[in-house]
Amino acid sequence: MTNPQISAETIEALRRIDSATVANAIEHFEVRDPVSGYASLELRCQFPEAEPMVGFAVTATQDTTSAGDDRPNRLHDVLDMVAAAPKPVVLAVQYTGGDRMRSCLAGDMFCSALQKLGGVGIVTDLGSRDFQGIAQRAPGFQLFCAGAVVSHGYGAYTNTGTTISIYGLTIQPGDLLHGDANGVVSIPLSIAEEVVEQAQRVLEVERSYFDFLASDEYSYAGLKKRMGREE
Repeated sequence: MTNPQISAETIEALRRIDSATVANAIEHFEVRDPVSGYASLELRCQFPEAEPMVGFAVTATQDTTSAGDDRPNRLHDVLDMVAAAPKPVVLAVQYTGGDRMRSCLAGDMFCSALQKLGGVGIVTDLGSRDFQGIAQRAPGFQLFCAGAVVSHGYGAYTNTGTTISIYGLTIQPGDLLHGDANGVVSIPLSIAEEVVEQAQRVLEVERSYFDFLASDEYSYAGLKKRMGREE
């Protein structure tokens, strides 16, 4: 099942555009403040050579570091949500415990299972592990996380289907997320198809800019004009 608002052709087209260009294209529509809608540099792309990740968010919160026997475990709820959600899916998980630097959300087994259910990636402020195994057993699956943590601890999902925040990026269930080596940005659903066309215009402007820098027509005055600083 795909999201009825966004065509499969649009999703495929977005996969062919880098996330920085998508972010530039979104600014053109002035649908949000340009300082919002993207995650900070704390969120690390673990497979930067992969093609851009594009998918609809399934959200949850998790605590993997708190001890005790009466911790909730809503893993099956999360799997059910991924299976039922519009495809492709990006699982977005925010940490809620007290020791985030030792948290660990995913490894190769979990990522492989998500991929079988239509998942294309994870976005989380938790750590993860088995990066080599993920690349081997779930090729093409993308992972954005804080870094590597060797043990999974105890993965207690504390909430599902709620609005979360990951390194400054607010994510609601169903949000369209785009990520690559540059980071992760959310694409407002209302302009997703228009973003594809605007991104092509952004790329054309950039090509013209670099052609100018390499040409005999280059001048400092011309450079300032192209950068919006004509005097």
